[in-house]
Amino acid sequence: MATYSQAMTDRENPKRASASPPDWAPGPITRRLTPFTRWIITNLVAPPCVFLLFGLLNRTRVYGRRRVPHAPNTLVLSNHQSMIDSFPIAYYLFFPEKTFRPALAPWNAAAVENFFKNPVFAWVFHQFQCIPVRRGRRDLSAMIRSADVLRAGILTFFPEGTRSRDGRVGRGRAGAGMVILQTRPQVVPITLEGLDRVLPIGSRLPRIGQRVSIYVGRPVPYDDLAAEGRSRKSAQQIVDRVMERIAFQQRVLRRLHRRRT
Repeated sequence: MATYSQAMTDRENPKRASASPPDWAPGPITRRLTPFTRWIITNLVAPPCVFLLFGLLNRTRVYGRRRVPHAPNTLVLSNHQSMIDSFPIAYYLFFPEKTFRPALAPWNAAAVENFFKNPVFAWVFHQFQCIPVRRGRRDLSAMIRSADVLRAGILTFFPEGTRSRDGRVGRGRAGAGMVILQTRPQVVPITLEGLDRVLPIGSRLPRIGQRVSIYVGRPVPYDDLAAEGRSRKSAQQIVDRVMERIAFQQRVLRRLHRRRT
């Protein structure tokens, strides 16, 4: 825990922080072109595809969209049901506002082995502001990068770290809590329901005719836990509190679904 605090607070121990560099990093030409390619891909190319899949081919409903702060230092924590969970969050909660206010385009923590496994994938998901994270290890460089972008913008995390195999909300990991203790953001709990049926684990193509719900909860208070200091225990307790809220929202959604059927 001391190593984490040093890396996050003062950027000490740079050798540790850079020990796990991303598998892909943009070159100088790509960096210069990124503002233009990113805007075109995320605001002109992606929206028709997202709304075709989730709005026409599937039925998506959002509850509580107005609760999402359109402000810097907003951390969206969500349950994880499929490989495409970030898309309905980004486009149903922040579009079209992010077209004219690029700071509202959320950053996303993304597993290296899934989203950066080859140069083409890496370039595409770089446009969607994905931060490469190595699963199953304490990736300090990814945590530092996450804290940096969160201070000036919006970040989406899936604290479970892996997709749910039965649709239920699992326990979150402490990594998101560590970032919270460092940046003190507004923490917004999001519950996704039905994404596991649109793109089940093992499927390559999305299904159609499914019902998808997005429930936006009110920001979760955590000042009492943050007051205990930066520790892994406090970080885990914050994440546990948020995951309990996400699980409660899932129960609410399922009751709503039963009433509508």
